[in-house]
Amino acid sequence: MASRHPETLEDQARAIEAADDTSLDSRALASACGLPYADTIAAEDLDAALLERLPMQFAKRNVILPIRQTDDGLLVAIADPHAIGPLDDLRVLYAQPIRPTVLPAQAITEAINRAYDRASGSAADLMGDLDEERLDLIATELEEPRDLLEADDEAPIIRLVNSLLFQAVKDRASDIHIEPFERALTVRFRVDGILYDVISPPKRFQPIIVSRVKIMAGLDIAEKRLPQDGRLRTRVAGKNIDVRVSVIPTAYGERVVLRILDQGTTVLGLDDIGLDGHKLAVVGKLIRQNHGVLLVTGPTGSGKTTTLYAALSTINSSERNIITIEDPIEYQLEGVGQMQVNPKIDLTFANGLRSILRQDPDVIMVGEIRDGKTAEIAIQAALTGHLVFSTLHTNDAASAVTRLVEMGTEPFLVSSSVIGVIAQRLVRRLCSGCQLAVHPSAETLAELGLSVEAIADRTIFASGPGCDACKGTGYRGRTAIHELLVVDDEIRALIMQTTDAAAIRRAAIASGMPVLRADGAAKVLAGETSVEEVLRVTQEDLA
Repeated sequence: MASRHPETLEDQARAIEAADDTSLDSRALASACGLPYADTIAAEDLDAALLERLPMQFAKRNVILPIRQTDDGLLVAIADPHAIGPLDDLRVLYAQPIRPTVLPAQAITEAINRAYDRASGSAADLMGDLDEERLDLIATELEEPRDLLEADDEAPIIRLVNSLLFQAVKDRASDIHIEPFERALTVRFRVDGILYDVISPPKRFQPIIVSRVKIMAGLDIAEKRLPQDGRLRTRVAGKNIDVRVSVIPTAYGERVVLRILDQGTTVLGLDDIGLDGHKLAVVGKLIRQNHGVLLVTGPTGSGKTTTLYAALSTINSSERNIITIEDPIEYQLEGVGQMQVNPKIDLTFANGLRSILRQDPDVIMVGEIRDGKTAEIAIQAALTGHLVFSTLHTNDAASAVTRLVEMGTEPFLVSSSVIGVIAQRLVRRLCSGCQLAVHPSAETLAELGLSVEAIADRTIFASGPGCDACKGTGYRGRTAIHELLVVDDEIRALIMQTTDAAAIRRAAIASGMPVLRADGAAKVLAGETSVEEVLRVTQEDLA
């Protein structure tokens, strides 16, 4: 029987009653009810004007979304044709016949988030409302995290802060900076490691904007002389967002930085983080050892934790007991026990690590080795048959082993426990929509360790003028470049002699370790990033 639209809601009800089988999937349910079926809703098919009259809360609660006008009525996506009530509500609201189409609930929910995402005003759109705001009005703290797209708060300051969080998530920003100066207040987003100006609210609204953020993060709004740290949890377009908040006093008022952690981010695999070829194979062997310490080093924001999560997800199985101690927990890993550091109750990395050892773990991940006590326990854990992953803040791989010695760990313990060190940096990926082919000069190529002859048959790309996909930056997303130091017999001997990091690095390079800049050059040749980007994040080897 050909699918057709029942002419009235009563006809629909009779058809649905005749096919009332809750075990049917969406496609079968549509067929049984005589309704059309679709897998997805294309963004260009949605009429934004229809959304202005329908609250997002209603759409999400009933999993229903008006799509567009047709000659014979309003086309509406619905997951459950049995729900006659919401369809009748839309018929009254839009004063026209309703033509339902059945879609999977997940597809409708995603379309609702996308549609209201576009319909929401940006932070800049809300600036005009600020002049009407009374400075003595401060928003009350949200009792439960809720989706910021569904917020209906009237106060412009509240809507401004909500919109900043929403827009930051939409733009893939990792941090929001609220920076006071003598006569100005600036808000900047860090996207792909680079800061960009977003808006400049009037200076007189600085105190109430900061107070609003403090209230949301559970901080003391009366304390303006001391640094404060807090966190808040919220939802944006259906995604759980964890935000770390740091407030410090400056000469021109309190400066606020919000670090955004998307709890819904998919954990990447080792082959997704820039590791390939020989390095990928070696790291794959290291993370499957029965015991030892594997370190990931680099400055703040270089993706160290992401690399550790990729390693854990690779070896995660029901046969292994994996426990982590982190600050904060950035990703949720199914089947992994994750502990949050809490210095207020003396739950430090060292104390938490001691407790983890009583849990019969096979693999332990320590978010960061910050002091000698944590280093000592981690190394003892490795020596007693555990595989330990952790991070250190050093500029290269060779410096990691000497840093452990500087923390007070005996060289013979370091040499017998550390099995490898990965140093890494993040470089921005070229936007595929606007990248340009270029011919770098011989001098520029020499800085990267390449020659004109080496790229004779290769196309080198640089960032383009920018497009909508990359928001005018020429780059979209990031990948990592690495150097991998495997602790072999020669390196162990140098560690035992308390040799400096430069000598260890020279020995590793002589054994075939590619340095960060060389790995960056390989990614330039592969068309993933630009020469300028690799030179920006690496330094020339002066050893």
